[in-house]
Amino acid sequence: MAETHVLFVEDDDVIREATQLALERVGFTVTAMPDGLSGLEAFRADRPDIALLDVMVPGLDGVSLCRRIRDESTVPVIMLSARADSIDVVLGLEAGADDYVTKPFDGAVLVARIRAVLRRFGHAAGPEGGTGQGGTEAEAGGLGGVLVFGDLEVDTDGMEVRRGGEQVALTPTEMRLLLEFSSAPGTVLSRDKLLERVWDYGWGGDTRVVDVHVQRLRTKIGQDRIETVRGFGYKLRG
Repeated sequence: MAETHVLFVEDDDVIREATQLALERVGFTVTAMPDGLSGLEAFRADRPDIALLDVMVPGLDGVSLCRRIRDESTVPVIMLSARADSIDVVLGLEAGADDYVTKPFDGAVLVARIRAVLRRFGHAAGPEGGTGQGGTEAEAGGLGGVLVFGDLEVDTDGMEVRRGGEQVALTPTEMRLLLEFSSAPGTVLSRDKLLERVWDYGWGGDTRVVDVHVQRLRTKIGQDRIETVRGFGYKLRG
């Protein structure tokens, strides 16, 4: 089985070299770059399996690099930020990042987050056990593997989404999020539950990750399709 190839963009020499060694020690192949422009070149040349991007890198900052990568690929992206409360975290998620890790980070935590994202991308068909709790294809107006919600069609077999007959391009994270909602239309799903099911967090996580991804999903499938239930979470309108 081929080793997972990680693109790591970090301008701090010590962090870059130490993190590269830590990732290689557990079996990853790592291409480490000191700035955004060289990172973009490496991405286009090597087509890695996952990208780790520090927010504050010279030449082309991490958020802009994430946006450029997302324009070309759905490869998973994890942003690295020095401050958990930084606006850069939200900007990175809005640019298309799938998750973020706050610096300084423990190497084991970073490896766990990378593996969680890779598991998610390797199993984009959603949670084990079919459509999940509370929802059936008949209830959703579905036929076979296609769930229908108004002008929105979710093909759970082909992993495709159409709105008004036009195909909608979703990242694997957005697809898993939509599958969670479509498996139980009308059921309120809390942010913590979504973090657990979609992001594979076995521990508490930052709910901003959920909020930004829900907003990104809304822009693609319709702003009114996912309803905010204040104080509780979100639900898909059937």
